[in-house]
Formats: sequence, C-alpha cells, structure tokens
Amino acid sequence: MKPAPFKYFAPTSVAEVLSLLNQYGYDAKVLAGGQSLVPTMNFRLAQPEVLVDLNGVSDLFYLNESDQSLHFGAMVRQRHAERSALVAEHAPLIHEVMPHIAHPQIRNRGTIGGSLAHADPAAELPAVMVALDATFLLRSEKGERRLPAESFFLDLFTTALEPEEILAEVSVPYLPAKTGWAFREVARRHGDFALVGVAAVVTLDEKQCCRNARVVLISVGNGPVRATKAEQALAGQKLSASVIGEAAQIASEQDIDPPDDLHASSAYRRHLARVLTRQALTQARERINSRT
Repeated sequence: MKPAPFKYFAPTSVAEVLSLLNQYGYDAKVLAGGQSLVPTMNFRLAQPEVLVDLNGVSDLFYLNESDQSLHFGAMVRQRHAERSALVAEHAPLIHEVMPHIAHPQIRNRGTIGGSLAHADPAAELPAVMVALDATFLLRSEKGERRLPAESFFLDLFTTALEPEEILAEVSVPYLPAKTGWAFREVARRHGDFALVGVAAVVTLDEKQCCRNARVVLISVGNGPVRATKAEQALAGQKLSASVIGEAAQIASEQDIDPPDDLHASSAYRRHLARVLTRQALTQARERINSRT
C-alpha cells in the first residue's frame, strides 16, 4: 500500500520545525528515521495531513558530554551511538543494548529520539533510559521543559509530548562509583521485538549493600515497567544469590501484569521476567566487583 496524501516540509532549523508544529498541531507528524512511522503510513494506520522531516535539521545531530552527563541530540542515529567511544565509556548500558535493537540496517536510519518518541512497549531504549534516570528536553515555540524519562512514557505508544513539541535532547548521567548494569532479553529471533527484556542498574554503598536499584522491564505492559517492589526488596541488602532470586520472584509476581498475545502467554512472560531479572541483577553485581 501507499500512504494517504500529505503535505511535506523539510525545515533546516529547530525554529522552523517548532513553527510548523505550532501551525499544524495534531495534524502534523514528525519524521526522524522513519523506521516506524513510514510503515504505519504505508499501511494507512497513520494518516497525517502534514509530515515535518527532521533530517535536514543539523542542530539535532550531536552527541557530547558536559556536567557529568552525555547529551544525545534527538537525531543521533542508533548506529552512531552504538559505535561511540563516549557511549561505551560513560553509558555502557546503552552501548550494550544497541545490538539488540532490530538489525544494523535499521539502526543506520533509526534515531535515539525517534525510538523514544514512538514509545513502543517492546522497544529497548525506553526501558534503558528509565533505568539510567535520563532526562528529556522537550521544546516548543512556547519554551522548553525537562522531564525525567519515567514521566515521559504515559501509555501504549503515548508520551508526554504535546502536539507542538519535539523531543530535542536526551541527557544521561554518568554512572556513579560502585555501580553495575546489565540488559537481558529473549526474542524469537535476533532482531525481533523482545518477548521480555530487563534493564538493571545497581549501586552499592561503602558496606557493599544496595544503595540504589532501578529494574525496568519491556514487553510486559503498556510501556517500560519499573519493578519498584523488587527494587525495595534489594534496598539495604547485600546482593547474595538468595536476595537476587527473591527480588526476581517479586518482579515477576508483583510488579508486572503481562498480556497474553500470539507471541507468548502471560505465564511464560512471568517466567521470563523472573529468569531475566535474576540474570540481569547477577551480572550487574559481577560488574560492580570487576570495577572495584
């Protein structure tokens, strides 16, 4: 199929983008890498009257560091982030997750901001950004605002973006000392959407007890799901195998309510959530030990 007719704009500045979105509002869609939007338009599941193409906006293509954080312009290609030495050094969880996202051809076009704004509940990047406590910069002609990643994802394919706003930048703080990270997922084939995935970031205190834990799951709800009860079970504890196992059990039984669908049953997703949470927390603990 072919998309329905639409007006096409190719602005070259953020100011032009924001002016167009302010003018057309709900009738406009923003085009980043096009790996999700273009197929839905071809199937006419999305029929925007206006398409605003960001690929000519050079001000959104950057990856730099300042104030103990990495800053991703919304149009940074996923493949660029995957190959970046800065990302590997200062945001190793992002570096680790990138090869799980689709295939290299997709990552060559797909963008960091596009994946986050699309808010697919099976996508890896939303969960990773929540686990890393990233901050999102949203811009419109009215001004700008910053949101924690956890507040950005509202529901199935739904975010806090207003019609006249764009996601302009993602800021990811450096990992503190005594911190480990891991990502685990199961998919039917490499490059497929995950049946279940888990991102974990754990920080220990001077007594080697858990000072902070963020455990976030994908494909078990309408967006990235933070396993808050499992995190509470880890708080103040030494990360023994039994403590990790109990937290994984809590995550699978109390923190999620996964759906049944043609790919996996709810029971199987709970099983995967338990196993993958245990594996992710175990590897995060091992990485702390290897860094100290």
